Amino acid sequence: MDRSNPFEHSFAGADKPSTVRGDSMDTNQQTTSDISEIRTAVRQLCEKFGEDYWLQMERDGGYPADFVAELTSSGFLGVLIPEQYGGAGLGVLEASAVMEEICRSGAHAGVCHAQMYVMGSVLRHGSDEQKSRYLPKIASGELRLQSFGVTEPTTGTDTTSLKTTAKKVGDQYIINGQKVWISRIQHSDLMLLLARTTDKSEVTKKTDGLSTFIIDVKAAEGNGLTIQPIESMINHHSCELFFDDLAIPAENLLGQEGKGFKVILDGMNAERILIAAECVGDGRYFVDKASAYASDRVVFNRPIGANQGVQFPIARAYTQVEAAALMVEKAAKMFDAGLPCGAEANMSKMLASEASWAAGDVCMQTHGGFAFAKEYHIERKFRETRLYQIAPISTNLILSYVAEHVLDMPRSY
Repeated sequence: MDRSNPFEHSFAGADKPSTVRGDSMDTNQQTTSDISEIRTAVRQLCEKFGEDYWLQMERDGGYPADFVAELTSSGFLGVLIPEQYGGAGLGVLEASAVMEEICRSGAHAGVCHAQMYVMGSVLRHGSDEQKSRYLPKIASGELRLQSFGVTEPTTGTDTTSLKTTAKKVGDQYIINGQKVWISRIQHSDLMLLLARTTDKSEVTKKTDGLSTFIIDVKAAEGNGLTIQPIESMINHHSCELFFDDLAIPAENLLGQEGKGFKVILDGMNAERILIAAECVGDGRYFVDKASAYASDRVVFNRPIGANQGVQFPIARAYTQVEAAALMVEKAAKMFDAGLPCGAEANMSKMLASEASWAAGDVCMQTHGGFAFAKEYHIERKFRETRLYQIAPISTNLILSYVAEHVLDMPRSY
């Protein structure tokens, strides 16, 4: 078997794992074996791009194009794309393993994760022509679909109140408005954009009247689209976007006009699960680092890890990360089986983001002053994992969702 690409391991025939999970022991054992092979292959790929590579990327504000290219050529970024379009045709469970291992290696999966879940909106809502045009090129790496244009500076998470408009004029849509915190757009060929096509005052449901469009970024920039990078605490390549009479072909509408909110929502469960998996990877990274350092670092003639005040917080962090990992696995399996999993996806994201942050705090404390030295890499990962309690959905909004939709309590906002 070619370990550099586990998706060629007799997956063209009957041995390929199903993306809908069965209950049989044989199926579970096969899935476990496949995921173990994926983890090993991702780990080996990441070893070529050590932590010093990521440190230099941050210093330069650079984008790891060679890392992303190798992930693509190895098949990992196409794991969710069906085989008929050149992908691996696997599920979110396998995709989660990819994202987790990237983060556990000390890398930053945020440079490429959007391609997995943004692609799903095209797969589920695109026309046959759109899927045939874009998905094979995304799978091969010829095109990158790395950006979701949803958030706006004045509305934040109140998505249905967004101000960006798309007006149909003949066989075009004319787009005007502003977006913020749009990541990786300078390193993406395509972006999915959510805009209002019918004024909110003219619709019965506030979620109606929104539409999703496929934007050719390279063609749009300088022709109605202005991209302004945002300097931030992590190297996430986020930008502010300004649309000034950007004209796009009407055929770039994704799904039905006025029903774009559903197009976006359909990608959000996968997004939450995959980012939760990244947080599990971050958490395991911190626990690995902290336990190794505490075992090796000798002060007062004994390893600091021999002290309960040092080892107990690390052990607690480990249990929290492992518990979160179980919720991520449950959510991924439900998603792949086609079951409703909004609660599980949200809970997995909350639990994993909190566990990774707690593990990072323990890792910082264990390393003491050395944790602040960039050469130890911990402070970079600490900053990166903090993001996920805020984005792509805040912890408070997850708690609101659980209270309202799971516990049947009154809406709180």
